[in-house]
Amino acid sequence: MEGDSIRENLLLGMGNPLLDISAVVDKNFLEKYEMKENDAILADEKHKTLYDEITEKYEASYIAGGSVQNTLRVAQWLLGKPKVCTFFGCVGKDKYSKILYDEATSSGVNVRYQYNEKEPTGTCGVLLTGHNRSLCANLGSANHFTIDHLKNEENEKLIDTAQFYYVSGFFLTVNPEAQMELAKVALANNRPFIMNLSAPFICQFHIKALSNALPYVDLLFGNESEAETLSESLKLGTKNIEEIALKLSNLPKENNNRKRTVIITQGVNPTIVAFNGTIRKFPVKELSEEKIVDTNGAGDAFAGGFLSQYILGKSLEVCIKCGSWAAAEIIQRNGCSFEGKPCFDPEQ
Repeated sequence: MEGDSIRENLLLGMGNPLLDISAVVDKNFLEKYEMKENDAILADEKHKTLYDEITEKYEASYIAGGSVQNTLRVAQWLLGKPKVCTFFGCVGKDKYSKILYDEATSSGVNVRYQYNEKEPTGTCGVLLTGHNRSLCANLGSANHFTIDHLKNEENEKLIDTAQFYYVSGFFLTVNPEAQMELAKVALANNRPFIMNLSAPFICQFHIKALSNALPYVDLLFGNESEAETLSESLKLGTKNIEEIALKLSNLPKENNNRKRTVIITQGVNPTIVAFNGTIRKFPVKELSEEKIVDTNGAGDAFAGGFLSQYILGKSLEVCIKCGSWAAAEIIQRNGCSFEGKPCFDPEQ
C-alpha cells in the first residue's frame, strides 16, 4: 500500500484541536498555578489568569496543537500524500481556529472541524522548564463537540471508508459517546481502533470512560507514568512497566480477530511492546542535551511516526523505529513542528 496506492482517508482521528501558547517559565510560575514539571492538566478557576500571564510576562509563541491533530500532522508529513489522514474536532469561529486550520491543512490533513458559534477555540499553555514541559489545557469549544458531527452525510462517508481510527484519552473528557461510536464502527468492520492514554489524570479521574473504551482498543499507546497510574486505577497489582503492558494487552477484548498491542514509551529508556503474551524491548537513541529544544509533542510525534508506517502494513520494528525517529526530530524544535522533507530511513 505504498506510493500511488496510498489512498486518501486511510486514518481517521478525533480529538481536541488546541492552539498551544508556549513559553519558557520558571518553577515559581508552576508553583503559583499548583502545577508540577511534566504535568498535563485541564484548566480550572485558579488557572484563569495563566494564559494572559504567559503572553504578557514571557516570550510566548503560538503553535498548532492538540494531541490527535499533532499526531496526524506528523503522520502526514511522513506519508507525503495529502489527505491520507482525516481529523474531527470542535473549534470556535475566531482567529485561533484559522491558525489551526491553516497549519493542519498545510501539513496535508483533511480537516473536518465542527464550528461552535459561542465558545472560543481551545488553547493549551505549554510551560517549559529546562527539558521538562507542563501542559494546562483550556478546552473552550473543543469541549462542545457533539455526535451530530459524525452524522453529517460527508463525515459519515469518511467514517465508513476509513480503515484505521485513532483517538486520545483526552477526548474521553469531552464526548465518550462519540468515541464509542467510532469504536463500534471499527469493531463492526474488523478495523483497528487505536487509542493514546494521553495523561495520568485520564487514567485516574476518567477511569470509568476509559474502562468502557479499552475492550475496543486494538493498539494502545502510553508512557510509563500513564501506565503506572492506569495499573493503580485498574488494580493490576504491579508497578513494573513490562508487567503492566502485558496485563493491559491481555484485558478482555471485543474483537477476537486480533490481539491487542500495547506500546509504552519511557523517554530515553527502551520502548516496551506487549503482544500475544510476549514482551519486546526497543532501545531509544539518546540525543545530546544541547540538541533538545522542547519535549512537548514527543509522544504525539512518536504515535504519528508509528502510525505512518502501521497503516502501510510495515513491520513492528519499522513502526517503532519511525516513531522514535519522529519523536527525536520534533524535540529538536519548538512545539510539534517540522519542515522540509522527512529523511526517515528504516535501514538506519
